[in-house]
Amino acid sequence: MRIAFVGKGGSGKTTLSALFSRHLARSGAPVLAIDGDINQHLAEALGGEEESAPPLGTHVPEIKRFLRGDNRRIPSPEAMIKTTPPGRGSRLLRPLGDDELHARHVGRAGGVPLMVTGEFDESDLGVACYHSKLGAVELYLSHLLDGPGEYVVVDMTAGADAFASGLFTRFDLTFLVAEPTRKGVSVYRQYRDHAEQFGIRIAVVGNKVTCEDDLLFLKEQVGDDLLTHLVHSPWVRAAEQGRAGSGPDELASLEPHNRHALDVLREAVDSRPRDWDRLHRHAVEFHLRNVRAWADARTGEDLAAQVDPDYVPGPLARS
Repeated sequence: MRIAFVGKGGSGKTTLSALFSRHLARSGAPVLAIDGDINQHLAEALGGEEESAPPLGTHVPEIKRFLRGDNRRIPSPEAMIKTTPPGRGSRLLRPLGDDELHARHVGRAGGVPLMVTGEFDESDLGVACYHSKLGAVELYLSHLLDGPGEYVVVDMTAGADAFASGLFTRFDLTFLVAEPTRKGVSVYRQYRDHAEQFGIRIAVVGNKVTCEDDLLFLKEQVGDDLLTHLVHSPWVRAAEQGRAGSGPDELASLEPHNRHALDVLREAVDSRPRDWDRLHRHAVEFHLRNVRAWADARTGEDLAAQVDPDYVPGPLARS
């Protein structure tokens, strides 16, 4: 199952992405965390020793070459763009599978497998946007055959910037982290309005709640979209200052209310059935949008032809 954490900058979405990933890992569940935020702080939030791996965003040509496989609708890796959907012959992935992409790009932090998109470097400044790197995550998720009990947790870019690409449609559930302030819920309104157009399910997670008035404010502002909330956490503050332990087992010291909130998040994910048809339909829709907007003109090719009308998404695609 694929889970995104979004929210205003400073809302705590990276912290919650890390807490949820560690919570899943502590239970023994297979989990992969992906840092898709331009600030790239997820490894630090996960804590512990980091085993770094090459970032996805600086190896996009190799990733395209690998995922293309024997798909006859894609004449070359160069003809692939970030929205190119899988088709018959594409190389599909299992989460943390035994393949060269995972072997090369999965590191670890705090005992949790981790992929990173990568930071801007000097060659990017003034000539590229961060979505050029996030395209690698979009391609990865589009070619992923994950199932129930398998979790991919993505820490997304702050604010409504996630809507600048079709990546926001790649998830089973999106958790929007909101502080109990007017600024905190403003991003919720933006995200809700955009997501409703595509049938995207969002659930609000209140964060940094200190009193009943904070909780009442969130309930008044987001209504039934409020799934749960976390209270102010001395444990998290200690972890951010390097005074808490690292590794999944250390999460046992997290405040009981906040551990319960993480249980609620997992229950929400596990109760959400996978809709393979919706995922693939959105992948095709956003591919065609990009084709019309810029891709055909830039490449000089008819990239709409990359859509395979006979491709069956989901587990049957393995055969």
